Amino acid sequence: MIETAFLALGLVLIVEGLAYALAPSLLERMLEALRSLTEDQRRVMGLGAIALGLLLVWTAKGLGA
Repeated sequence: MIETAFLALGLVLIVEGLAYALAPSLLERMLEALRSLTEDQRRVMGLGAIALGLLLVWTAKGLGA
C-alpha cells in the first residue's frame, strides 16, 4: 500500500517538474488566468480534478494495476 502511495506521489512530482522545466512561461500565464477566476470556480475545478483522478485510479485498479 505505501509503495503505491510513493509511486503515485513520484509520478505527480515528475509531471509537475516537467511542466516547470519545459514551459515556465506557460505556467505563469496559467496562474494569471486562475487569478481571474472566482474562488467558487477554482473550487469546482479542484473538485472536478479530484473526481477525474478518482476515476482514473478506479479504472487502473480495475485493469489490474
